[in-house]
Amino acid sequence: MAVRCSPAWRAVLWAACCAAVASAAQTLEVRRSRQSLAATPTHLQPADAAPLTQLQPHVTHGGLVPRETETRLQAAAGPATLLRAAEVPPQRLEQTHALLVELQAQPTPEQAISIDLPADVLFDFDKAELRADAARSLDKAAELLKSYPQAPIDVVGHTDGKGGDTYNDALSQRRAAAVAAALQSRTGRPIATRGMGKRQPVAPNTTPDGRDDPDGRQRNRRVQIVIGALPVR
Repeated sequence: MAVRCSPAWRAVLWAACCAAVASAAQTLEVRRSRQSLAATPTHLQPADAAPLTQLQPHVTHGGLVPRETETRLQAAAGPATLLRAAEVPPQRLEQTHALLVELQAQPTPEQAISIDLPADVLFDFDKAELRADAARSLDKAAELLKSYPQAPIDVVGHTDGKGGDTYNDALSQRRAAAVAAALQSRTGRPIATRGMGKRQPVAPNTTPDGRDDPDGRQRNRRVQIVIGALPVR
């Protein structure tokens, strides 16, 4: 059965509801802080009973080495692989390791040690006479040769791609002979020489569109010192 209220009674009820809402709103006081949010320190607290999170090293299964570790191992193993420690006098091991790094020595497929000296550091353009400031590079190369007293030594001259084969072969041979003579005077070792001309480039002499590549040609002009591997007995 529906209950009907008179208009006067409904007005009383409405006034009572409004008064109750107003009273509740007054209990919620909003205060504006004088400090900006950016300047207010924030403290993050771990939740109660939350498990502790710790960073654990990633373990790779199946014998795979993580990339970063692999890079470090390769960098550390480079000169050590080249060192051929059994041939080096014990007192020269540390010095030899440092020279291999400084001279940027590289292994060859025949297990030799190869060092490239830029021709532009050793010689003036189109010349085969050693420059005075080439002595520093030659001194270091000679010091490295002393660490391998029994190894055969070859000096190989290389040119860039400009010019004919006959001219480049002769120039590279004269430059190889000049470097070999300087090393012989510092070490007293017999040294073989070869002139390869432009037949063994290490960089392109031209760009892909056929234009001249000065940087590539500069890398190709070099004198290579090869510390040969001892024959297997």
